[in-house]
Amino acid sequence: MPIDILMPALSPTMTEGNLAKWVKQEGDAVKAGDVICEIETDKATMEVEAVDEGTLAKIIVAEGTQGVKVNEVIALLLEEGESADALGKAPAPKSAPAPENPKTEPAKAEAPKAEAAPAPKPAAAPDAKGAPADHGDRVFATPLARRMAEQAGVDLAGVKGSGPNGRIVKSDIEAAAGKPKQAAAPAVAEAPKAAPTVAAAPAAAALTKDRVVALAGNVPYTEIPNTSMRKVIAKRLTEAKQTVPHFYLTVDCEIDQLLKIRAELNSRGEGLKISVNDFVIRASALALKKVPAANASWSDDVILQWSQADIAVAVAIDGGLITPIIKQAEAKGLATISSEMRDLGARAKAGKLKLEEFQGGTFSISNLGMFGIKEFSAVINPPHGAILAVGAGEQRPVVKNGALAIATVMSCTLSVDHRVVDGAVGAAFLKAFKGLIEDPLSMLL
Repeated sequence: MPIDILMPALSPTMTEGNLAKWVKQEGDAVKAGDVICEIETDKATMEVEAVDEGTLAKIIVAEGTQGVKVNEVIALLLEEGESADALGKAPAPKSAPAPENPKTEPAKAEAPKAEAAPAPKPAAAPDAKGAPADHGDRVFATPLARRMAEQAGVDLAGVKGSGPNGRIVKSDIEAAAGKPKQAAAPAVAEAPKAAPTVAAAPAAAALTKDRVVALAGNVPYTEIPNTSMRKVIAKRLTEAKQTVPHFYLTVDCEIDQLLKIRAELNSRGEGLKISVNDFVIRASALALKKVPAANASWSDDVILQWSQADIAVAVAIDGGLITPIIKQAEAKGLATISSEMRDLGARAKAGKLKLEEFQGGTFSISNLGMFGIKEFSAVINPPHGAILAVGAGEQRPVVKNGALAIATVMSCTLSVDHRVVDGAVGAAFLKAFKGLIEDPLSMLL
């Protein structure tokens, strides 16, 4: 009988992906190890290899289909000598637009809820259906009035505006919200006081498009769909700021000697193109080796202190960022780090990284110095215990031996998970890091 080709799980947390491209087509012979299709995850486009041999008889999920669930049948493979008659009971092919239906159906399902209980969502829907006759098909209200109406549970469709051209203003909402208080019993009259607080919490958690437009004052806009990558970034960073107790330590490093050594190494004509960031990666790894307590991650049961420094480096790509990893960076020289980082960066921008090349790591680096950013604080990337934010090297006045001088200074800020790394440990790491950056020859040994 036909062999089911299933949507693979390309990572432990993957639940769905996009079928970007079919490399093999119906009727093509397939051997074990052949690339049959490309799957797009939130971070990269991965090639899927066949594990069985035969003929690709039927494509169930068309290329371009989004949101394909893990373990869903995407194609059928006939074994050698097997007749196409065996496909008689195969499921019908799924077209690319099919996954969009589940996205639009919930929106249609929500509309009746809004009509059946208009009070909680007056600001999201009145523009289309709830306007008074003298205003055509739109309710005219100020952004403040819309926000107040949503919080107080006032239906804008039933409010007569007293502002210019019948526009609903703040006083109209206050008057409308005050009417129930006068007619209700004392116990009920207190409910509206709590209503704004109760209504505000879900509104803050669910920033719908209509709500954002209303809050912005109906400014013209262009819709840019949220990609899978952007959704994952939003989720992970929100969780990080909400659950990880951040604190920040900043140190200024003089890098004139580092720039001199870098220029000498790159001038040798051996194909070396070592960057300042390569020095930062090596210095971070060596500092973690000197202060192993900083190379750790939090879990509810134990603190995990890592035995090697796998440095994840933030790389900007279309639609977001990704963090390729220099593994065992403490054991690699500047030339090796530079070569690996160039290769990983190029493949990251092309969406061709392997899972193990961007998932994991023990410590993060984010460098915005090339954009002229002097100093910033980065958000920790769990489960890492810290992330180093690197600013631009710039000439600043410094005091040396009691006299004013000029030096090239680079500010670096360490964001630390206080559950696993205390202030003294973070300070010890930055002291070691600064010593290595300001004595670059020590990194060549």
